[in-house]
Amino acid sequence: MSSRLLLFFLLLFSFTATAQRPVPELWGMRVHDDAKILSTGTIQQLETRLKQFEDSTTNQIAILIIPSLDGEVLEQYSLKVVEKWQLGKKSRDNGVLLLIAVNDRKMRIEVGYGLEGSLPDITCNQIIRNQIAPAFRRGDFDGGVVAGISAIIGAIGGEYSAEGFEDESVEDIPWFVGLFVFGILGIFSFLGLSIKGGAGWFLYVFLIPFYAAFPFALYGWETGKLILLGHLFGFPILKVIFNKMGWSKLESSGGGSGGGWSSGGGWSSGGGGWSSGGGGFSGGGGSFGGGGSSGSW
Repeated sequence: MSSRLLLFFLLLFSFTATAQRPVPELWGMRVHDDAKILSTGTIQQLETRLKQFEDSTTNQIAILIIPSLDGEVLEQYSLKVVEKWQLGKKSRDNGVLLLIAVNDRKMRIEVGYGLEGSLPDITCNQIIRNQIAPAFRRGDFDGGVVAGISAIIGAIGGEYSAEGFEDESVEDIPWFVGLFVFGILGIFSFLGLSIKGGAGWFLYVFLIPFYAAFPFALYGWETGKLILLGHLFGFPILKVIFNKMGWSKLESSGGGSGGGWSSGGGWSSGGGGWSSGGGGFSGGGGSFGGGGSSGSW
């Protein structure tokens, strides 16, 4: 009975946390204005500038503007986009995504591993607050996006300074929000430690995307990275201790492994289907780890 109850809560948690908004195809374009807020001239200007920037530096920058997140977590959806588009060269991880959700009045700069030195969280946050948000509040979306891209390019080239901007890369989060999120994660982690066999390890793998998304969204890159690493390495150690001490009591139902607990690869990008042919723009296999910053206007 306990295993059935656990399965119910797993399905419920997965259903409520699973993303609803699909990620668009890349279609060989660097600028995706699905919300139709940019002028044709601005889109062409940005496409040309970003292509020239890539040709001269190999750095890939893309823009995605959507009407709404449709209930998605901004940071989680942003990671889904860069996972699918794979911006940046595989050997350099030098991709950047500017994501804007118009109706939600939210935006995020997602930075690949290779550019986190040039575009740390604090710089991304300053670009959002100083260059993009003021223009958006005036209703000048063209000016805000152009200014944001100019600042991102300048920062990568060492021509943008975050001087005088301290300890503002993460918004103040109410303590009860963190308590609720980590209370839920903690319950499922404890269940994973307490369940014998493969079901416990399934929970370990199942929770990785959530430990990757929520801590980064709440506390930023540095703290989020430590929490994720704590789950990745701490859980297996505690699992061994629980097994040796006989604390793992719950049994999973269903007998053999069967495959019912295995994930279907839903968190990995779907091959190369997003790449465009004919010499159009496509990602180069770059990797992202949650670096960047979010903001609103």
